[in-house]
Amino acid sequence: MDVVTRNNVTVTGPPDAPVAMLAHGFGCDQNMWRLVAPALAADFRVVSFDYVGFGHSDIAMWDEQRYSSLHGYARDVLDVCEALDLRDVALVGHSVSAMIAVLAAIAEPDRFAGLVLLTPSPRYIDDGDYRGGFSRDDIDELLDSLDSNYLGWSAAMAPVIMGNPDRPELGAELTNSFCRVDPHIAGVFARATFLSDNRADLARVRTPSLILQCSHDVIAPPQVGSFVHAHIAGSQLVTLEATGHCPQLSAPEATTAAITAFVDGLRS
Repeated sequence: MDVVTRNNVTVTGPPDAPVAMLAHGFGCDQNMWRLVAPALAADFRVVSFDYVGFGHSDIAMWDEQRYSSLHGYARDVLDVCEALDLRDVALVGHSVSAMIAVLAAIAEPDRFAGLVLLTPSPRYIDDGDYRGGFSRDDIDELLDSLDSNYLGWSAAMAPVIMGNPDRPELGAELTNSFCRVDPHIAGVFARATFLSDNRADLARVRTPSLILQCSHDVIAPPQVGSFVHAHIAGSQLVTLEATGHCPQLSAPEATTAAITAFVDGLRS
């Protein structure tokens, strides 16, 4: 199967420029980068794609066993890199794709020049002194609600995830993105996401990393970003003056500027 078709890969920007690869989060597709990608494409070769089962990927290639683990999504990232023969990639991973980026960089560190972990969380469930923002009961209730009424869950949860209640069009966009996904595929990805624990993987990252968090984010609160920063050696932490979990939509200029400054720093 042609990976470029399978993952609906899009490439923009100068062909000889440094590569910035954009990986979307749960329930989304590459359209979530539409306010960031054109600005990045002025200076970078921008590669975006859809995970199998999302956006305009080839849904026939979706495999439940593969995509029941974040390692399956990391394999998509690496497959795209191999198909395009990408090297020295700055990999930008949003939300759960931040940990997918971590797994990809651990598996093939020579592919990546840097990681931008946008609103990351290595574990969503509280554990002892670790505060991920949710109890196990919270997550079980979330998953049960998703299974029983996915469209209703999407309408209720997307605005909470997006934040910015004064800008309801953003929550509506995320709701519509969620609702386009097959409910079973969404449920499998949700379990891979919200039951994951990648805390131990952080210490294995040797790729220069930027953690980008928002000042107000109910899904990945600031203490989670600080945890990631503390456990990835040599990482940088930047807190955007932005609300919600999707700053590439709510604060695209600040998000673009932070990504650009970091990637430019890798080249200096």
